[in-house]
Amino acid sequence: MPLHAEGETGFYDPAAFTRPGVVRVPEDLPAPRIPLSLPVKVRRIREGAARTLLFCTAVSAVVAVFFIFLFLAMNGYPIFEQAGAWHFLAGDVWNPTGMTPSYGIFPLIAGTLLVTLGAMALAVPFGIAVAVFIAELAPPRVRAVVKPAVELLAGIPSVVYGFFGLIILTDWIRVSFDVASGETWLAGSILLGIMALPTIVSVSEDAISAVAQTYREGSLALGATHWQTIAGVVVPGALSGITAAIILGMGRAIGETMAVIMVTGNAGVLPDPLWNVLSPVRTLTGTLGIEMGEVAVGSSHYHALFGVAVVLLAITLGVNLLARQILARVGERHTATAACGVRRGRRNVAGPYAYAVAGTVALILLAAATGVLVAAVVAVLLLVAAYVRRRISPRTGQKIAFGLLYSAAGVVLFVLGVILFDIVYNGIPAISWEFLTAPPSNLGRAGGIGPAIVGTLYLVGGAILFALPVGIGAAIYLQEYIREGRITRIIRAGVDLLGGTPSIVFGLFGFAFLVLYLNLGVSLLAGQITLGLMVLPTIIRTTEEALRSVPGGIREGSLALGATPWQTIRRVVLPPAVPGILTGTILSIGRAAGETAPILFTAVVFSQRFLPTSVMEPVMALPYHLFILATSVPGARENQYGTALVLLTLVAAVYLVAIVVRNRCQQSIRW
Repeated sequence: MPLHAEGETGFYDPAAFTRPGVVRVPEDLPAPRIPLSLPVKVRRIREGAARTLLFCTAVSAVVAVFFIFLFLAMNGYPIFEQAGAWHFLAGDVWNPTGMTPSYGIFPLIAGTLLVTLGAMALAVPFGIAVAVFIAELAPPRVRAVVKPAVELLAGIPSVVYGFFGLIILTDWIRVSFDVASGETWLAGSILLGIMALPTIVSVSEDAISAVAQTYREGSLALGATHWQTIAGVVVPGALSGITAAIILGMGRAIGETMAVIMVTGNAGVLPDPLWNVLSPVRTLTGTLGIEMGEVAVGSSHYHALFGVAVVLLAITLGVNLLARQILARVGERHTATAACGVRRGRRNVAGPYAYAVAGTVALILLAAATGVLVAAVVAVLLLVAAYVRRRISPRTGQKIAFGLLYSAAGVVLFVLGVILFDIVYNGIPAISWEFLTAPPSNLGRAGGIGPAIVGTLYLVGGAILFALPVGIGAAIYLQEYIREGRITRIIRAGVDLLGGTPSIVFGLFGFAFLVLYLNLGVSLLAGQITLGLMVLPTIIRTTEEALRSVPGGIREGSLALGATPWQTIRRVVLPPAVPGILTGTILSIGRAAGETAPILFTAVVFSQRFLPTSVMEPVMALPYHLFILATSVPGARENQYGTALVLLTLVAAVYLVAIVVRNRCQQSIRW
């Protein structure tokens, strides 16, 4: 009997010679190997090459985070050595261009925190209220309108928010409060609060929807009202997710650049008194955006700005790591908390009162420590609200609470409507064929924005071509090739850290590494790579979720029929995941098209008559063109609104086309 008669693998199988009727071979003899056929060798080489390539794409996020840290630290370390770490962080004067330069960034840190806290004071109550409304109260038709409307807020480019704030919001503050300028801490907080709303609403709504329906039913069966169930069972059950939503919204506000540059006044001083919301402030991101373009490379000022970037990155990464830890524990905590709420039933009506008392104590301590009068006022209002709540019937309390939730949703929709109406109404008169195709003239006051439109498409297209294969490959490796373990955790941590990096930090990294170190110069290629790194985490996360949604039985069936892992992935797993991958591409295209900070120092110029003929040339881009028109070119109001409308329309059109393609893919898969 031939040695290979016992199987089809082509290898010597020792177990085959232990069965009855088979000639036994002494154990000390070497196991003969049958040569593999050429097709089998080719398949093995192909499998190994695919696995290696996918591993390289998976570690790209970790490598990117490492290089960002490395280049920021290399360029920022000299200022810590020259000025001293304590003086740099705690110094109260930022004047790097004075006769005696001073590099204290404490006013910048304080301005960042004050604007962020003001934004959270607006975004948190409205965001949680809208999330509860969408998840618990809104009928299906209303939910179909409110949820996409809130998500549309996230799709509006930050420079468009900044333009609206500069033209409308600051003027309203100046007139309403009778101050010399409306570019204040208050304007920055209002604008950042609006921008943080979609993050808080989306994550909170997911957390609230994840609370098991049986807990709601149990609470209602014990006689609690709908509002008592929401306040005593659902919200406590989703508290970890809501906390993570607040932290993520805070990270979004801290990392914003262009909007705060345009509306906060950019004065590097502490408000006097500290609670003066009508004082101008300057943030860490605003300082980087304003000064990096005019500083001499290698100077102390240059290194000080990179030191500012190091501090900003440390703050945002700390915030995002905290949110990541909280989200990891959501599943562990919400079940026990919600179950406890069901057991309490109607007696849980005192729970919000206890929360109000705890919040009051915390806010009073905050007021005593910082002298912020607003904290004490809010504390008193919370205590009064809790006291009044105990004196009214549950039905009356439910009517009041539901009225407030409906009002919050109405306010959010009203804000969205005002922004869109203002831009569309004032932008339509500027739209013409010449405006859409001609180059700018007279510093942008006349002519058109044709090169800016094409340049934006070039930047977005190149970024997606760079990020899409890398992101898909990384997601495939994480989901299909390795189990959960240390390597997986390291790679996912790198993806999360990359996703939480502020856009201005990507711009500084692109400037230091691509423009200077690799000598690419300010060019289309440098901008495309920088934007590609920025959208890479979005593509990885959404693709991984899409792959995870494919049933495991499909993989097992393909492997059982003799397909290799790579054949299974390519022909069986990826086709059903295409809609989810397109979702990640949609989000990435929308973000890349509307970002200004990453391309500020790497790719763009304000005015250019001709299109670039090489990837090594700079380009115009709509976000940067709008920023310069709004902040540096007086008398260009019509072209400002026209540019804002075109940018907003372009982003919306990209979303619409991608959604149509995704829906068709879903229909074909169902068929």
